[in-house]
Amino acid sequence: IYFFLTAVKLPGSRTYIHPHTYEDPNQAIRDFAKEIDASTIRIERVIGAGEFGEVCSGRLKLPSKREIYVAIKSLKAGYSEKQRRDFLSEASIMGQFDHPNIIRLEGVVTRCKPVMIITEYMENGSLDTFLKKHDGQFTVIQLLVGMMRGIASGMKYLSDMSYVHRDLAARNILVNSNLVCKVSDFGLSRVLEDDPEAAYTTRGGKIPIRWTAPEAIAYRKFTSASDIWSYGIVMWEVISYGERPYWEMSNQDVIKAIDEGYRLPAPMDCPVVLHQLMLDCWEKSRSERPKFGQIVNTLDKLIRNPNSLKELANRFLKDHVTLKTGVMAAENSVLPSQE
Repeated sequence: IYFFLTAVKLPGSRTYIHPHTYEDPNQAIRDFAKEIDASTIRIERVIGAGEFGEVCSGRLKLPSKREIYVAIKSLKAGYSEKQRRDFLSEASIMGQFDHPNIIRLEGVVTRCKPVMIITEYMENGSLDTFLKKHDGQFTVIQLLVGMMRGIASGMKYLSDMSYVHRDLAARNILVNSNLVCKVSDFGLSRVLEDDPEAAYTTRGGKIPIRWTAPEAIAYRKFTSASDIWSYGIVMWEVISYGERPYWEMSNQDVIKAIDEGYRLPAPMDCPVVLHQLMLDCWEKSRSERPKFGQIVNTLDKLIRNPNSLKELANRFLKDHVTLKTGVMAAENSVLPSQE
């Protein structure tokens, strides 16, 4: 199932063009992605694998003869025409974006095999893995807030272009050597399964519903406001250094608990203002949630005024929360506001 968003085009603004609006999908690639000569690419090592094939790091020789590090996604042999189209659709989406907090497309190889998508290389990999590796090591909270600010800035750009991500999570944010965070994963396929244990099928496989806004789960209403909900979960992931949202609760229990008003408690040493911002992102009513522009402004103010981050939220100890199937009891309420 694909979701289309009609947008009012403002003077001077750019609006994202869905690749499926093209009669010829190859034209979308030609319009938005530069063809790269395969002889200028040197593959060095495998760094991951996706639904369509391997992801490698390597080098790309630019026309200036300078070499840059890149990530190279290859389409595995034996693909169907639909798989080729779906694989390249990510490039025709990514190629429309130009922002310091969105992963940059360098180009594609389509005139020989393997078919490849070339993007900038992010030395520190995915945000969730990076956070777990550096658990508790960022003693200056502003560093973490700066990472959140970068993600919000990238999402504001996407929202302004009328692009709804629908899969915002720490695993889909990449981190470079300067700790700049960039939004990635622009695959098209988003299918909600009938299974009550609910997961979205996307390019990367099953995605737990714990990142997804309740209206998107219940009615498949994906909007920038549902991306805001997901962003609140990403904030929680950052402050908790990559802990799993809702811990070991089942997907079904997560859906039930959220419907009954439960919200994730503040992680250890989380400033009150940040947990309050998370709670704002998790408002049941879409219209009550902040916009990405407001979030960027709020985080900018916090970074400029570090004293505002000193008051820590009362911890609602995880050990005291019933995480197993069944009783949620007193946990089915948000933390009282500290402000």
